[in-house]
Amino acid sequence: MVTPNNDEFQGEQPIPRAGARPVLATLLLASMLTTMAGAIIAPSLPAMEKHFASVDNAAFLVRMVLTIPALMIAVGAPVVGTLVDRVGRKPVLACSVGLFGIAGGSGLLLDDLYAILAGRLLLGVAVAGIMTATTTLVTDYYPGESRSRILGLQAGFMGFGGVAFLSLGGVLADLDWRGPFAIYLVALPLTVLVLRYITEPPAVAAPGGADGRPAGARMPSLAFGIYALVLASQVMFYTIPSQLPFYLEDIGGIGASGAGLAIALMSLANALVGLNFGRINKRFGVRPVAVATFTLLALGFATIGASSHVALVLVGLVLVGAGIGMLIPNLNTWLASRTPAAIRGRVLSGVTSCLFLGQFLSPVLSQPVSGSLGIDGIYLAAAGIGIAVAVVLLLSRAGRQESAGAAQEAPAPQAAAARR
Repeated sequence: MVTPNNDEFQGEQPIPRAGARPVLATLLLASMLTTMAGAIIAPSLPAMEKHFASVDNAAFLVRMVLTIPALMIAVGAPVVGTLVDRVGRKPVLACSVGLFGIAGGSGLLLDDLYAILAGRLLLGVAVAGIMTATTTLVTDYYPGESRSRILGLQAGFMGFGGVAFLSLGGVLADLDWRGPFAIYLVALPLTVLVLRYITEPPAVAAPGGADGRPAGARMPSLAFGIYALVLASQVMFYTIPSQLPFYLEDIGGIGASGAGLAIALMSLANALVGLNFGRINKRFGVRPVAVATFTLLALGFATIGASSHVALVLVGLVLVGAGIGMLIPNLNTWLASRTPAAIRGRVLSGVTSCLFLGQFLSPVLSQPVSGSLGIDGIYLAAAGIGIAVAVVLLLSRAGRQESAGAAQEAPAPQAAAARR
Protein backbone atom coordinates (compact mmCIF):
# COMPACT_ATOMS: atom_id res chain seq x y z
CA MET A 1 0.00 0.00 0.00
CA VAL A 2 1.56 3.27 -1.11
CA THR A 3 1.08 6.24 1.15
CA PRO A 4 2.44 9.78 0.94
CA ASN A 5 3.53 12.43 3.30
CA ASN A 6 1.35 15.40 4.07
CA ASP A 7 2.92 17.82 1.61
CA GLU A 8 0.67 20.07 -0.44
CA PHE A 9 0.49 19.63 -4.18
CA GLN A 10 2.90 22.07 -5.74
CA GLY A 11 1.44 25.13 -7.41
CA GLU A 12 -1.76 25.14 -5.38
CA GLN A 13 -3.06 28.56 -4.43
CA PRO A 14 -5.57 29.45 -1.73
CA ILE A 15 -8.86 31.03 -2.73
CA PRO A 16 -9.22 34.27 -0.71
CA ARG A 17 -13.03 34.36 -1.03
CA ALA A 18 -13.26 31.04 0.80
CA GLY A 19 -12.71 32.73 4.13
CA ALA A 20 -16.16 34.28 4.00
CA ARG A 21 -18.47 32.79 6.60
CA PRO A 22 -21.47 32.45 4.25
CA VAL A 23 -19.36 30.33 1.89
CA LEU A 24 -18.23 28.02 4.68
CA ALA A 25 -21.74 27.81 6.15
CA THR A 26 -23.20 26.91 2.75
CA LEU A 27 -20.64 24.14 2.19
CA LEU A 28 -21.20 22.68 5.65
CA LEU A 29 -25.00 22.78 5.34
CA ALA A 30 -24.81 21.12 1.92
CA SER A 31 -22.55 18.42 3.38
CA MET A 32 -25.13 17.69 6.08
CA LEU A 33 -27.66 16.74 3.41
CA THR A 34 -25.68 13.63 2.55
CA THR A 35 -26.49 12.06 5.93
CA MET A 36 -30.15 11.90 4.85
CA ALA A 37 -29.51 9.73 1.79
CA GLY A 38 -31.04 6.50 3.06
CA ALA A 39 -31.42 5.90 6.76
CA ILE A 40 -33.73 8.85 7.42
CA ILE A 41 -36.70 6.91 6.01
CA ALA A 42 -35.84 3.66 7.82
CA PRO A 43 -38.55 4.16 10.50
CA SER A 44 -41.16 4.42 7.72
CA LEU A 45 -40.42 1.06 6.13
CA PRO A 46 -42.93 -1.11 8.07
CA ALA A 47 -45.82 1.28 7.40
CA MET A 48 -44.71 1.73 3.79
CA GLU A 49 -44.74 -2.03 3.31
CA LYS A 50 -48.30 -2.23 4.61
CA HIS A 51 -49.37 0.64 2.33
CA PHE A 52 -48.01 -1.13 -0.76
CA ALA A 53 -48.97 -4.67 0.35
CA SER A 54 -50.85 -5.24 -2.90
CA VAL A 55 -47.71 -4.71 -5.00
CA ASP A 56 -45.83 -7.86 -6.01
CA ASN A 57 -42.56 -8.29 -4.06
CA ALA A 58 -43.48 -5.31 -1.88
CA ALA A 59 -41.26 -6.43 1.01
CA PHE A 60 -38.19 -6.54 -1.22
CA LEU A 61 -38.99 -3.34 -3.11
CA VAL A 62 -39.62 -1.35 0.07
CA ARG A 63 -36.19 -2.37 1.38
CA MET A 64 -34.69 -1.29 -1.93
CA VAL A 65 -36.16 2.16 -1.29
CA LEU A 66 -33.70 2.33 1.62
CA THR A 67 -30.62 0.88 -0.07
CA ILE A 68 -30.86 1.84 -3.76
CA PRO A 69 -29.47 5.38 -3.26
CA ALA A 70 -26.19 3.95 -1.93
CA LEU A 71 -25.73 1.78 -5.01
CA MET A 72 -26.56 4.70 -7.30
CA ILE A 73 -24.08 6.94 -5.50
CA ALA A 74 -21.34 4.32 -5.92
CA VAL A 75 -22.08 3.97 -9.64
CA GLY A 76 -22.69 7.65 -10.36
CA ALA A 77 -19.86 9.27 -8.39
CA PRO A 78 -17.13 8.76 -11.05
CA VAL A 79 -19.36 10.35 -13.72
CA VAL A 80 -20.19 13.25 -11.41
CA GLY A 81 -16.49 13.66 -10.58
CA THR A 82 -15.69 14.13 -14.26
CA LEU A 83 -18.45 16.72 -14.56
CA VAL A 84 -17.09 18.56 -11.51
CA ASP A 85 -13.74 18.94 -13.29
CA ARG A 86 -15.05 19.69 -16.78
CA VAL A 87 -18.27 21.67 -16.18
CA GLY A 88 -17.37 23.25 -12.85
CA ARG A 89 -17.83 22.81 -9.12
CA LYS A 90 -20.61 25.34 -8.64
CA PRO A 91 -22.96 24.20 -11.45
CA VAL A 92 -22.74 20.58 -10.31
CA LEU A 93 -23.32 21.50 -6.66
CA ALA A 94 -26.29 23.78 -7.41
CA CYS A 95 -27.98 21.22 -9.68
CA SER A 96 -27.30 18.40 -7.20
CA VAL A 97 -28.74 20.27 -4.22
CA GLY A 98 -31.86 21.20 -6.19
CA LEU A 99 -32.27 17.62 -7.45
CA PHE A 100 -31.81 16.36 -3.89
CA GLY A 101 -34.79 18.39 -2.69
CA ILE A 102 -37.06 17.42 -5.60
CA ALA A 103 -36.13 13.73 -5.80
CA GLY A 104 -35.96 13.23 -2.04
CA GLY A 105 -39.24 15.01 -1.37
CA SER A 106 -41.06 13.20 -4.19
CA GLY A 107 -42.16 10.50 -1.75
CA LEU A 108 -44.55 13.02 -0.21
CA LEU A 109 -46.73 12.96 -3.36
CA LEU A 110 -46.00 9.75 -5.25
CA ASP A 111 -48.31 6.80 -4.65
CA ASP A 112 -46.58 4.31 -6.90
CA LEU A 113 -43.79 2.21 -5.41
CA TYR A 114 -41.83 2.06 -8.65
CA ALA A 115 -42.05 5.84 -9.04
CA ILE A 116 -40.71 6.24 -5.49
CA LEU A 117 -37.81 3.93 -6.43
CA ALA A 118 -37.10 6.12 -9.47
CA GLY A 119 -37.00 9.15 -7.20
CA ARG A 120 -34.54 7.34 -4.92
CA LEU A 121 -32.29 6.60 -7.92
CA LEU A 122 -32.20 10.32 -8.72
CA LEU A 123 -31.55 11.03 -5.05
CA GLY A 124 -28.43 8.86 -5.27
CA VAL A 125 -27.17 10.88 -8.23
CA ALA A 126 -27.79 14.08 -6.27
CA VAL A 127 -25.91 12.84 -3.20
CA ALA A 128 -22.95 11.79 -5.37
CA GLY A 129 -22.84 15.31 -6.79
CA ILE A 130 -23.14 17.01 -3.40
CA MET A 131 -20.46 14.92 -1.72
CA THR A 132 -17.98 15.21 -4.58
CA ALA A 133 -18.54 18.91 -5.26
CA THR A 134 -18.48 20.05 -1.62
CA THR A 135 -15.33 18.08 -0.78
CA THR A 136 -13.61 19.28 -3.97
CA LEU A 137 -14.52 22.90 -3.20
CA VAL A 138 -13.18 22.58 0.34
CA THR A 139 -9.88 21.22 -0.97
CA ASP A 140 -9.78 23.98 -3.59
CA TYR A 141 -10.59 26.80 -1.19
CA TYR A 142 -8.51 25.77 1.81
CA PRO A 143 -4.86 24.66 1.45
CA GLY A 144 -2.54 23.40 4.17
CA GLU A 145 -3.66 23.16 7.78
CA SER A 146 -6.91 25.00 7.13
CA ARG A 147 -7.95 22.19 4.76
CA SER A 148 -7.67 19.59 7.51
CA ARG A 149 -9.62 21.81 9.89
CA ILE A 150 -12.47 22.41 7.43
CA LEU A 151 -12.65 18.76 6.36
CA GLY A 152 -12.94 17.94 10.06
CA LEU A 153 -15.72 20.49 10.45
CA GLN A 154 -17.44 18.92 7.45
CA ALA A 155 -17.28 15.48 9.09
CA GLY A 156 -18.51 16.95 12.39
CA PHE A 157 -21.48 18.65 10.76
CA MET A 158 -22.36 15.45 8.94
CA GLY A 159 -22.26 13.59 12.24
CA PHE A 160 -24.49 16.11 14.01
CA GLY A 161 -26.77 16.11 10.98
CA GLY A 162 -27.11 12.36 11.29
CA VAL A 163 -28.17 12.65 14.93
CA ALA A 164 -30.68 15.43 14.24
CA PHE A 165 -32.18 14.15 11.00
CA LEU A 166 -32.46 10.53 12.10
CA SER A 167 -34.23 11.60 15.29
CA LEU A 168 -36.59 13.90 13.40
CA GLY A 169 -37.28 11.17 10.83
CA GLY A 170 -38.44 8.83 13.59
CA VAL A 171 -40.81 11.45 15.00
CA LEU A 172 -42.34 12.22 11.59
CA ALA A 173 -42.65 8.52 10.75
CA ASP A 174 -44.85 8.08 13.82
CA LEU A 175 -47.25 10.65 12.32
CA ASP A 176 -47.30 9.25 8.78
CA TRP A 177 -44.98 7.04 6.73
CA ARG A 178 -44.55 9.88 4.23
CA GLY A 179 -43.41 12.30 6.94
CA PRO A 180 -39.63 11.74 6.70
CA PHE A 181 -39.71 12.58 2.98
CA ALA A 182 -40.56 16.18 3.93
CA ILE A 183 -37.12 16.64 5.48
CA TYR A 184 -35.51 16.45 2.04
CA LEU A 185 -37.22 19.69 1.09
CA VAL A 186 -34.74 21.69 3.19
CA ALA A 187 -32.43 21.40 0.18
CA LEU A 188 -34.56 23.76 -1.91
CA PRO A 189 -33.78 26.99 -0.02
CA LEU A 190 -30.18 25.78 0.30
CA THR A 191 -29.96 25.82 -3.51
CA VAL A 192 -30.45 29.59 -3.34
CA LEU A 193 -27.53 29.88 -0.91
CA VAL A 194 -25.30 27.86 -3.25
CA LEU A 195 -26.14 30.15 -6.17
CA ARG A 196 -25.61 33.24 -4.03
CA TYR A 197 -22.41 32.49 -2.15
CA ILE A 198 -20.42 29.75 -3.88
CA THR A 199 -17.88 30.98 -6.44
CA GLU A 200 -16.13 28.86 -9.02
CA PRO A 201 -12.39 28.53 -8.30
CA PRO A 202 -10.11 30.05 -10.94
CA ALA A 203 -9.36 27.79 -13.90
CA VAL A 204 -6.34 25.64 -13.16
CA ALA A 205 -6.28 23.41 -16.20
CA ALA A 206 -3.20 23.28 -18.38
CA PRO A 207 -3.56 22.58 -22.13
CA GLY A 208 -5.46 19.33 -22.51
CA GLY A 209 -4.07 16.00 -23.60
CA ALA A 210 -5.62 13.44 -25.91
CA ASP A 211 -7.80 12.01 -23.14
CA GLY A 212 -9.27 15.37 -22.23
CA ARG A 213 -7.20 15.74 -19.07
CA PRO A 214 -4.89 18.69 -18.52
CA ALA A 215 -1.37 17.88 -19.67
CA GLY A 216 0.72 16.52 -16.81
CA ALA A 217 -2.28 15.98 -14.53
CA ARG A 218 -2.10 12.37 -13.38
CA MET A 219 -3.94 10.40 -10.74
CA PRO A 220 -1.60 9.99 -7.74
CA SER A 221 -0.29 6.46 -7.25
CA LEU A 222 -1.72 6.23 -3.73
CA ALA A 223 -5.32 6.81 -4.89
CA PHE A 224 -6.17 3.13 -5.21
CA GLY A 225 -4.71 2.44 -1.77
CA ILE A 226 -6.94 5.18 -0.34
CA TYR A 227 -9.95 3.73 -2.16
CA ALA A 228 -9.21 0.30 -0.68
CA LEU A 229 -9.03 1.79 2.82
CA VAL A 230 -12.39 3.52 2.35
CA LEU A 231 -14.04 0.37 1.00
CA ALA A 232 -12.70 -1.83 3.82
CA SER A 233 -13.69 0.68 6.50
CA GLN A 234 -17.26 0.95 5.26
CA VAL A 235 -17.74 -2.80 4.96
CA MET A 236 -16.69 -2.89 8.63
CA PHE A 237 -18.65 0.17 9.74
CA TYR A 238 -22.00 -0.69 8.19
CA THR A 239 -22.25 -3.85 10.27
CA ILE A 240 -23.34 -1.41 13.00
CA PRO A 241 -26.65 -0.19 11.50
CA SER A 242 -27.34 -3.52 9.78
CA GLN A 243 -26.61 -5.88 12.69
CA LEU A 244 -26.52 -3.92 15.96
CA PRO A 245 -30.30 -3.76 16.59
CA PHE A 246 -30.48 -7.57 16.46
CA TYR A 247 -27.35 -7.90 18.62
CA LEU A 248 -28.65 -5.58 21.33
CA GLU A 249 -31.96 -7.42 21.38
CA ASP A 250 -30.13 -10.74 21.82
CA ILE A 251 -27.81 -9.69 24.65
CA GLY A 252 -29.96 -7.17 26.49
CA GLY A 253 -33.53 -7.19 25.21
CA ILE A 254 -33.02 -3.68 23.82
CA GLY A 255 -35.73 -2.54 21.40
CA ALA A 256 -35.65 -0.35 18.32
CA SER A 257 -35.64 2.97 20.17
CA GLY A 258 -32.75 1.87 22.39
CA ALA A 259 -30.78 0.70 19.35
CA GLY A 260 -31.42 4.06 17.72
CA LEU A 261 -30.07 5.89 20.75
CA ALA A 262 -26.99 3.64 20.78
CA ILE A 263 -26.25 4.42 17.14
CA ALA A 264 -26.86 8.11 17.85
CA LEU A 265 -24.20 7.91 20.59
CA MET A 266 -21.75 6.62 18.00
CA SER A 267 -22.70 9.47 15.65
CA LEU A 268 -22.12 11.96 18.46
CA ALA A 269 -18.61 10.59 19.05
CA ASN A 270 -18.04 10.78 15.31
CA ALA A 271 -19.08 14.44 15.23
CA LEU A 272 -17.03 15.51 18.26
CA VAL A 273 -13.85 13.91 16.94
CA GLY A 274 -14.46 15.33 13.47
CA LEU A 275 -14.73 18.86 14.88
CA ASN A 276 -11.27 18.41 16.40
CA PHE A 277 -9.69 16.69 13.39
CA GLY A 278 -7.75 19.80 12.35
CA ARG A 279 -5.81 19.79 15.64
CA ILE A 280 -5.25 16.05 15.45
CA ASN A 281 -3.92 16.19 11.90
CA LYS A 282 -1.69 19.18 12.65
CA ARG A 283 -0.02 17.35 15.52
CA PHE A 284 0.37 13.84 14.09
CA GLY A 285 0.08 13.88 10.28
CA VAL A 286 -1.98 11.76 7.92
CA ARG A 287 -0.28 8.36 8.17
CA PRO A 288 -0.17 8.13 12.00
CA VAL A 289 -3.80 9.26 12.09
CA ALA A 290 -4.71 6.53 9.58
CA VAL A 291 -3.01 3.93 11.81
CA ALA A 292 -4.82 5.31 14.86
CA THR A 293 -8.13 5.30 12.98
CA PHE A 294 -8.03 1.60 12.14
CA THR A 295 -6.68 0.76 15.58
CA LEU A 296 -9.67 2.52 17.16
CA LEU A 297 -12.04 0.70 14.80
CA ALA A 298 -10.43 -2.64 15.72
CA LEU A 299 -10.65 -1.93 19.45
CA GLY A 300 -14.25 -0.79 19.13
CA PHE A 301 -15.41 -3.81 17.16
CA ALA A 302 -13.48 -6.18 19.45
CA THR A 303 -15.16 -4.61 22.49
CA ILE A 304 -18.60 -4.99 20.90
CA GLY A 305 -18.04 -8.54 19.72
CA ALA A 306 -16.45 -9.84 22.93
CA SER A 307 -19.03 -8.28 25.24
CA SER A 308 -22.30 -9.60 26.59
CA HIS A 309 -23.09 -6.36 28.47
CA VAL A 310 -24.84 -3.41 26.88
CA ALA A 311 -22.65 -0.91 28.74
CA LEU A 312 -19.50 -2.33 27.12
CA VAL A 313 -21.18 -2.34 23.74
CA LEU A 314 -21.74 1.40 24.18
CA VAL A 315 -18.03 1.84 24.96
CA GLY A 316 -17.22 -0.02 21.75
CA LEU A 317 -19.60 2.19 19.79
CA VAL A 318 -17.88 5.32 21.09
CA LEU A 319 -14.50 3.92 19.96
CA VAL A 320 -15.88 3.10 16.52
CA GLY A 321 -17.44 6.56 16.29
CA ALA A 322 -14.14 8.19 17.21
CA GLY A 323 -12.36 6.24 14.48
CA ILE A 324 -14.98 7.09 11.85
CA GLY A 325 -14.74 10.77 12.87
CA MET A 326 -11.11 10.80 11.68
CA LEU A 327 -11.43 8.41 8.76
CA ILE A 328 -12.88 10.35 5.82
CA PRO A 329 -11.42 13.82 6.58
CA ASN A 330 -7.99 12.23 7.00
CA LEU A 331 -8.15 10.20 3.79
CA ASN A 332 -9.54 13.17 1.84
CA THR A 333 -6.75 15.39 3.22
CA TRP A 334 -4.18 12.77 2.29
CA LEU A 335 -5.46 12.28 -1.24
CA ALA A 336 -6.18 15.94 -2.02
CA SER A 337 -2.69 16.98 -0.92
CA ARG A 338 -1.22 14.82 -3.69
CA THR A 339 -3.76 15.52 -6.46
CA PRO A 340 -3.63 18.36 -9.02
CA ALA A 341 -6.64 20.65 -8.67
CA ALA A 342 -7.51 20.14 -12.35
CA ILE A 343 -8.46 16.46 -11.77
CA ARG A 344 -9.36 16.63 -8.09
CA GLY A 345 -13.08 16.17 -8.69
CA ARG A 346 -12.73 12.84 -10.46
CA VAL A 347 -10.06 11.58 -8.04
CA LEU A 348 -12.06 12.48 -4.93
CA SER A 349 -15.20 11.02 -6.51
CA GLY A 350 -13.53 7.64 -6.06
CA VAL A 351 -13.71 8.14 -2.30
CA THR A 352 -17.45 8.83 -2.54
CA SER A 353 -17.95 5.79 -4.77
CA CYS A 354 -16.04 3.42 -2.48
CA LEU A 355 -17.73 4.90 0.59
CA PHE A 356 -21.21 3.96 -0.58
CA LEU A 357 -20.16 0.78 -2.37
CA GLY A 358 -18.82 -0.45 0.98
CA GLN A 359 -22.09 0.47 2.67
CA PHE A 360 -24.05 -1.42 0.02
CA LEU A 361 -21.78 -4.48 0.15
CA SER A 362 -21.57 -4.71 3.95
CA PRO A 363 -24.90 -6.47 4.57
CA VAL A 364 -24.43 -8.52 1.39
CA LEU A 365 -21.14 -9.87 2.76
CA SER A 366 -22.01 -10.09 6.44
CA GLN A 367 -25.53 -11.49 6.39
CA PRO A 368 -24.69 -14.87 4.78
CA VAL A 369 -22.04 -15.63 7.43
CA SER A 370 -24.02 -14.35 10.40
CA GLY A 371 -25.62 -17.75 10.85
CA SER A 372 -22.30 -19.58 11.18
CA LEU A 373 -20.23 -16.89 12.91
CA GLY A 374 -22.98 -15.19 14.87
CA ILE A 375 -23.26 -11.41 15.06
CA ASP A 376 -20.52 -11.32 17.70
CA GLY A 377 -18.30 -13.25 15.28
CA ILE A 378 -18.96 -10.67 12.55
CA TYR A 379 -17.80 -7.89 14.87
CA LEU A 380 -14.69 -9.83 15.86
CA ALA A 381 -13.93 -10.42 12.17
CA ALA A 382 -14.28 -6.67 11.58
CA ALA A 383 -11.80 -6.09 14.42
CA GLY A 384 -9.38 -8.46 12.69
CA ILE A 385 -9.66 -6.47 9.45
CA GLY A 386 -8.95 -3.25 11.36
CA ILE A 387 -5.82 -4.65 12.99
CA ALA A 388 -4.59 -6.06 9.66
CA VAL A 389 -4.97 -2.67 7.94
CA ALA A 390 -3.21 -0.85 10.80
CA VAL A 391 -0.29 -3.30 10.61
CA VAL A 392 -0.01 -2.87 6.82
CA LEU A 393 0.10 0.91 7.23
CA LEU A 394 2.84 0.60 9.88
CA LEU A 395 4.91 -1.84 7.82
CA SER A 396 4.50 0.31 4.73
CA ARG A 397 5.94 3.28 6.58
CA ALA A 398 8.81 1.21 8.01
CA GLY A 399 9.62 -0.15 4.56
CA ARG A 400 9.69 3.32 3.02
CA GLN A 401 11.94 4.65 5.76
CA GLU A 402 14.31 1.65 5.44
CA SER A 403 14.51 2.09 1.66
CA ALA A 404 15.16 5.80 2.04
CA GLY A 405 17.92 5.12 4.56
CA ALA A 406 19.55 2.54 2.29
CA ALA A 407 19.44 4.93 -0.64
CA GLN A 408 21.20 7.61 1.40
CA GLU A 409 23.90 5.23 2.65
CA ALA A 410 24.61 3.48 -0.69
CA PRO A 411 26.73 6.24 -2.32
CA ALA A 412 29.04 6.46 0.71
CA PRO A 413 31.50 3.64 -0.34
CA GLN A 414 31.66 5.05 -3.85
CA ALA A 415 32.42 8.50 -2.50
CA ALA A 416 35.14 7.05 -0.28
CA ALA A 417 36.68 5.21 -3.23
CA ALA A 418 36.63 8.39 -5.27
CA ARG A 419 38.47 10.22 -2.52
CA ARG A 420 41.10 7.48 -2.40
